[in-house]
Amino acid sequence: MAATKVRIAVQSARELEIEVDDGDAVVAQLEAAVDAGGGIAWVVDSDGTRHGIAVDKLAFIEIEGTLGRRGVGFGAPPLA
Repeated sequence: MAATKVRIAVQSARELEIEVDDGDAVVAQLEAAVDAGGGIAWVVDSDGTRHGIAVDKLAFIEIEGTLGRRGVGFGAPPLA
């Protein structure tokens, strides 16, 4: 049996940033968990890693657009 790495953060002031294939599905999953009264929402990232998120501890959710992060300066792409 292969070992499995488990990392648990408690009451952290840091943000969790993960890359997912479908941001809208993650939003729907988190909203459903909040509506259900809390608990843990399990989100799978693009690499197949599962992340358990305590929904009663959520402060905000930011979904990055398809353009990616905007750069600063003359080389930055224009806003759509």
